[in-house]
Amino acid sequence: MIKIIAGGKKSNGWLAEACAEYEKRLRKPFAVEWDFTDEDRLTEKVLRLRADVFVVLLDEHGEILDSPKLSRTISEPLNSGRDVVFVLGGAFGHFSDELVKRANLVWSLSRLVFPHQICRLILTEQIYRAQEIALGHPYHHA
Repeated sequence: MIKIIAGGKKSNGWLAEACAEYEKRLRKPFAVEWDFTDEDRLTEKVLRLRADVFVVLLDEHGEILDSPKLSRTISEPLNSGRDVVFVLGGAFGHFSDELVKRANLVWSLSRLVFPHQICRLILTEQIYRAQEIALGHPYHHA
């Protein structure tokens, strides 16, 4: 299972529709569940996760991955029965040192900075792309 813990309010309008387009294409174990929360509760929520959960923080200072590497990175824990949790900050997006230490991966979508709402869409599309790469489907053209 993949869970996305996102700081801030739930998306609405065109952004929610765009995310839903990718979400409806996702199949287990890549199907996502969203957990929207106040930014100040992110650390608490993540630190309560089981120790075997693979945690990915999205942070502008994280590691840059290409799509095949992301697919391999999240497929490994999923294939071994572990859950994967992505953590997106809210508008300010800063994570505590404690949360960074808990993470298995700190990942940057780009060296560019995007609004946190747009990051939700990019993340959803990249999870779909990771699924298609893992299944050997032609969605990913590189």
